Amino acid sequence: MQFENIENSNLVKQLQDFNQSHVLQFWNELAPTQRKQLINQLETFDFQLIDSLTQLASAESPWEKIAQAAEVPPAITLAQQSPDGLHYQHARATGTEALAAGKVGMILVAGGQGTRLGFDHPKGMFPIGPVSNRTLYQMHFEQVLGRSRQFGVRIPLYVMTSPPTHDETTQFLTDHQFFGMDPADVNIFCQGVMPAVDKDGKLLLETKSSVFVSPDGHGGTLEALARSGCLQDAKTRGIEHLFYGQVDNPLIQTCDPALVGYHLNSGSEMTSQVVRKTDWSQKVGNVVSIDGKVQIIEYSDLPEQYAKQTNPDGSLKLWAGSIAVHLFKLDFLERSLTQADSLPFHLANKKVPFLDASGTRVEPDQPNAIKFERFIFDLLPLAENAIVCEVKAEDGFCAVKNAPPAKSETPEHVKNAISDLHGRWLQAAGVELASGIIVEINPTFAADVETLKGKIPTGTKIAESTYFK
Repeated sequence: MQFENIENSNLVKQLQDFNQSHVLQFWNELAPTQRKQLINQLETFDFQLIDSLTQLASAESPWEKIAQAAEVPPAITLAQQSPDGLHYQHARATGTEALAAGKVGMILVAGGQGTRLGFDHPKGMFPIGPVSNRTLYQMHFEQVLGRSRQFGVRIPLYVMTSPPTHDETTQFLTDHQFFGMDPADVNIFCQGVMPAVDKDGKLLLETKSSVFVSPDGHGGTLEALARSGCLQDAKTRGIEHLFYGQVDNPLIQTCDPALVGYHLNSGSEMTSQVVRKTDWSQKVGNVVSIDGKVQIIEYSDLPEQYAKQTNPDGSLKLWAGSIAVHLFKLDFLERSLTQADSLPFHLANKKVPFLDASGTRVEPDQPNAIKFERFIFDLLPLAENAIVCEVKAEDGFCAVKNAPPAKSETPEHVKNAISDLHGRWLQAAGVELASGIIVEINPTFAADVETLKGKIPTGTKIAESTYFK
């Protein structure tokens, strides 16, 4: 087929060499602006990389061999975190010093859409406050603001969006004046994308003038931080450590001083917060140690026989479940950028709508494509002295993912978890709560149970649903 007015002959040759010329099959039907759009998109693709990744799809899985060697990672367990213990007090003091010195920033990963929630907007715009109806974005921004006020500093917030959510997120946050944060302390940046291929390695057309692409996974954070200038911004501010969390978890213990302290006192370049798995089949990444290196084996990759291993007391051997909360040393992130394949791509079989050869849109009912994603946790094996810190799920992890009638991770489930957590804080502060009431604490009122104590007189009785702000 002859393609009219294609100036980039090298691109045409690449498409031919990698058997991808079909993406130009509607070229002669396209208007000049559509042609430019398609060429601009294709010029961003690394066809050699796409071809190499596609070859991996047929490779034998390495997880059986990897799982054989998996051991428990170096961990700060709940048993070691008694608030009255010297270990905890030392960690909290160390973390407090670092936070007060302005050495900690925050990354919020917020590229997802609320599709599974039946919410046709960026997930961060979803209302989740049990009393206030605050959105996820507001809750996270106010958590950063609360910590900033607690330590008398300006903690910068780096918000990673994706191409489908970037513009709407930017407008939403601007319209709401960044929920009280100084705009100079908020940096919104967009992650990259990767094309998907069919089972034969062919790119899929989304329209006649565009190839289907999707966000490149939360592992795209690293390159996007550098590309956007956010990593340099953090360095210029004197930030030495970046706290990382995902927008769908409003229980994140944002910049928790004890967690920061454990990270620093261990000399860790990357620290991950984990929950203790309650069941071998729990759908969380398994944090393990292999040959002295900490890494994560996804639940879908861990063979059942190894997932079910137990200790003599019957507890799970591989107990540490990832909740996507990390602390990074900034120097480590900079070093990782210079290392080839520091964040390898993972392959996932997905359903991807596409245009067939006749230009008809096809909506597959079975997985028909391979998506390529990077995961930020793949930095763990590269990090010196990496550790995990255990947290109770009810204190630090309850992500909103599903619409009713799902049995877990629904808005109702998460709202109850927020109210229950704040209820425990109030009771620990000596407040009496009537049975069945809903409570919510704005982080600018109290960032944690320690800052709440003394804010409300001991013996105060709360008899109705209350929002403390």
